[in-house]
Amino acid sequence: MRKTFTYRIYLTNGQRRILEQQLEECRWVYNETLAERKRAYEERGESLRLYDTQAMLPVWKIDRPSLKLVHSQVLQNAQVRVDLTFQAFFRRVQAGETPGYPRFKSFGRYDSITYPQYGNGVRLDGERLILSKVGAVHVVLHRPVEGTPKTVTIQRSRTGKWYACFSCVVEPKALHPSDQMVGIDVGLESFLTTSHGGKIPNPRFYRRDEADLKRVQQRLSEAKEQQNWTEYRRRKKALAHIHERIANRRTDFAHKLSRVVVNTYQIIALEKLAPLEMGRSRGMRKSILDAAWTQFISMVGVKAEEAGRTLVLVDPRNTSKMCSSCGKLVQKTLSDRTHTCPSCGLVMGRDHNAALNILHRGLQTLRL
Repeated sequence: MRKTFTYRIYLTNGQRRILEQQLEECRWVYNETLAERKRAYEERGESLRLYDTQAMLPVWKIDRPSLKLVHSQVLQNAQVRVDLTFQAFFRRVQAGETPGYPRFKSFGRYDSITYPQYGNGVRLDGERLILSKVGAVHVVLHRPVEGTPKTVTIQRSRTGKWYACFSCVVEPKALHPSDQMVGIDVGLESFLTTSHGGKIPNPRFYRRDEADLKRVQQRLSEAKEQQNWTEYRRRKKALAHIHERIANRRTDFAHKLSRVVVNTYQIIALEKLAPLEMGRSRGMRKSILDAAWTQFISMVGVKAEEAGRTLVLVDPRNTSKMCSSCGKLVQKTLSDRTHTCPSCGLVMGRDHNAALNILHRGLQTLRL
């Protein structure tokens, strides 16, 4: 299986300037490739393939010598990204959707370059990352790189931090089998409730920092109205720092919680959710997106696959209404936090009842 290891890298001022220039050269290749494919179709009715556009690179290097400052395979990867974008576009068109046409990248909006072959233009040498045309870069290896590295992506965050992402082929490490199974109901009052009755509080990372976001956004708007562009750029970076802090906390929480779940249970049943379609009000939708249920479920799936656990995603319909004891549907509003069944007399927490239904439905799915 493929696994990505991300490490922070620290650049000298000269190395940062070189990498930023390489990003801009790759952005130019991306935009020029997109323009050529669009022009070929509009003028000649011809659909250019990836190999057709890659054959243009030597000619472009003659007209634009600065392209030689970038490793050749990195430039080719920029064209691969354009090809993947068109593949996704046509796939969605064939599925009956109305996707937007691939767009050009504006200045500063191209934030990563990829070396498609480890050892060709990029390699690790102790705690240094050797990059073609850049030099030796200090990398913080907070944990060893596992497996066989295949590709390396150098990425710049919105706050100006740089990372090296190693995509490696690793052998799955199965955990010892467990006889434990669980159904998990995710929610807003508690982040999750298990079929055993356990609850994990909702951390509400976005809500905790919402006041900071509002204050910085107001100052950003004021700087824009006053056309104070120095202050505007400073406030924009401060805003990016807050969003990064929220995202990091949320990701750390999801990683740690998903690890505990996968280490404990052999069979894990979760709801198959579509958060973007949920929520009746703007505030509720904001809270749903803040909870990031899909991120947690995705991490549980990846860890379960590597550990030899079984993850079952079930239909969430009526899991909160159905009585886990007799199967009767009991109508509830969102404010009703207790399940009381008039048929069998079962009384328990609404989320606990839903988690039991999710587990039962997951086990039924496995038996089919």
